[in-house]
Amino acid sequence: MYRYDEFDHAMVRQRVEQFRDQVARRMSGELEEDAFKPLRLMNGVYLQLHAYMLRVAIPYGTLSSRQMHQLAHIARKYDRGYGHFTTRQNIQYNWPALEAIPDLLDELAEVEMHAIQTSGNCIRNVTADQYAGAIDGEVEDPRIISEVIRQWSTFHPEFSFLPRKFKIAVSGHANDRAAIRFHDIGIAIKKDSAGAIGYEIHVGGGLGRSPFIAKKIADFVEPQKLLAYLEAVMRVYNQLGRRDNSYKARIKILVHEIGAEEMRARVEAEFAKIDARGTLNLPNEERQRIASYFAPPEFETLTDDCPEFDAKYAEDKAFAQWIKTNIVAHKMDGYAIVNISLKPIGGVPGDATDVQMDRIANIAKAYSLDEIRVTHEQNLVLPHVRKSDLYVVYEALCAADLHTPNLGLISDQIACPGLDYCNLANARSIPVAQEISERFSDLNRQADIGELHIKISGCINACGHHHVGNIGILGVDKKGTEFYQLTLGGTPDENAAIGDITGPAFTADKVVDAVENIVETYMLERKDGEKFLQTYRRVGMAPFKERLYGAE
Repeated sequence: MYRYDEFDHAMVRQRVEQFRDQVARRMSGELEEDAFKPLRLMNGVYLQLHAYMLRVAIPYGTLSSRQMHQLAHIARKYDRGYGHFTTRQNIQYNWPALEAIPDLLDELAEVEMHAIQTSGNCIRNVTADQYAGAIDGEVEDPRIISEVIRQWSTFHPEFSFLPRKFKIAVSGHANDRAAIRFHDIGIAIKKDSAGAIGYEIHVGGGLGRSPFIAKKIADFVEPQKLLAYLEAVMRVYNQLGRRDNSYKARIKILVHEIGAEEMRARVEAEFAKIDARGTLNLPNEERQRIASYFAPPEFETLTDDCPEFDAKYAEDKAFAQWIKTNIVAHKMDGYAIVNISLKPIGGVPGDATDVQMDRIANIAKAYSLDEIRVTHEQNLVLPHVRKSDLYVVYEALCAADLHTPNLGLISDQIACPGLDYCNLANARSIPVAQEISERFSDLNRQADIGELHIKISGCINACGHHHVGNIGILGVDKKGTEFYQLTLGGTPDENAAIGDITGPAFTADKVVDAVENIVETYMLERKDGEKFLQTYRRVGMAPFKERLYGAE
C-alpha cells in the first residue's frame, strides 16, 4: 500500500491551511459564493440541495484499517453517522458544516487522505480493479501505474483547468472490472510476444448526455514512455477541447468529432515532441520504487484443503449461499477474496454507517492483512482472507448487517444520490433502487434469475452509470412528474456496450412493474442457463418491448 512521502505530507497540509483561510473569508462574507465556488471545488466541496457535500479521494480504491477507522470517526463527528461510497471508489459525506470542513480535512491528513482533485475541471481520482494484487491471471498490479499517474497529475500546472473533468482508469486483467472503455483515458496493461509489459491506451469514453465507448489509439506504450504519451493526450485535449459549451467539453466529444484516426495522429505528433526532449521518461528505478509499495503481503503457505471450512459450508446454508455469491478465488492457495455488499434489501446502495466502517476496519486488521478495497459498484472488498477464517469473517459481517449474499444479482444495484441530495438531478434514484430491492427480496429468486446488473441515474449526467446497466434506468422530469426511461443490454466490461432504449418512459409508480416484466420475459426466453445479457443478445429487443408496451 502506498505511503505518503515528505512531499505528499507538505502538499496536503499546505492545501488544508489555504482552504481554512478561504472558508473563513467565505463565512465572514468577504468572499461571495461565485468567487468561493471554484476554490471549494478544488477541495472536493459541493453545494447540494440541502447542505455542502465533501468527496474524499480513495486512490485506486485501496484503504488500510486505520484509514477506514478515520472515515468512521469523521462520519460520527462531522456528518450524520454514515458515508456514501461512490462509483469512483471515493467516499462522500452529505452533511458536513462548511466551517468545520477544514478541521475535517486536517483529520483526514492524519491518515494520509485528502479531497484534492475530487471535483473541478482536472484529472480526478484514478481508479483500478478492486481485486488488484489478489486475483489470478493479472499481468501486473494496476495500482502501481495508477499511483504513478496520481503523482504526475496532482497539481499539474497544465491540467488544473481543463475544458471539463477528466477520468482515468487502469486494468491489469483480461476481465475488465474498472470499466476502462467508459473513461476519458482507459489503460489496459498488456504483455508483448517477448513478455515485456506495456500499456494499451483507449481515449474518449464516457457516459452522461452523450455516451461513447472509448477508441483504442495505442496498442503498446512502453512503461518509461507512458507519462509522455498521457501528457500528449492531455495537451491535445487542452488545446482542442470545447470551452464554450460544457455539454460538448469532454474529450469524448472531441474524439467523436475529429475521429479516432485524427486523434491518434495528433497525439502521436505531440508525443514525438515530448519524447524528443526526454523530460517525461519514467525512470525504471522510480517505477520499481513505487512498485515496492504494492509488493505482495506476507502470505502464509497454505493449501485449499480446509476441513473446517468444508464442515461449515455443509452445515450452514446461509453461509454456503454467501460463499457462492460473495467469494472470489484468490491467486494464493488457502486464501479467498471477500466481497462485502453495501446493498442490503431495502437499503441505500453504497451507504455504510460509522459502526459498520469501524467493524470492517477491525475485520480487515484481524483477517485481511490490513487491506480494504472500494469497488466502482459501490461495494467493499477484503482482498486477502484465509479460507479457514471465512466463517469467522462471515459471522462478524452478520453482526454488522453486512452479510447480504447478492454480489452480481438483481438487488446489487448502482444508484446515484438523485433528487434526494443532488441539485443537478430531476428524479429520485434511491427510492426506486429500494423498491426494486424489496420487490426481489427473495434470495432464492435472485439466485434463480442469476447475474443481472441494474444501474440507476437521477438525471442525464449518468452518475449511476445507467447506460451500461444490463437494465438501465434514467430518471427524467416531464412537467413536474418523474418518469423513468429503461435501457437493455449495456455492460461496462471488456465487452463494452451501451444499452438500447426500450421505448416510452414509465412513471414512478410503474417503473418497478416494468423491471419485473423485463425479468419475467428473460426467464421465459432464456435457454440452457443463459445470463441476462446472453439472452438479450440472442433474442433482441422485440420480446421485451412487446411485454412492456403490448403488441404494436
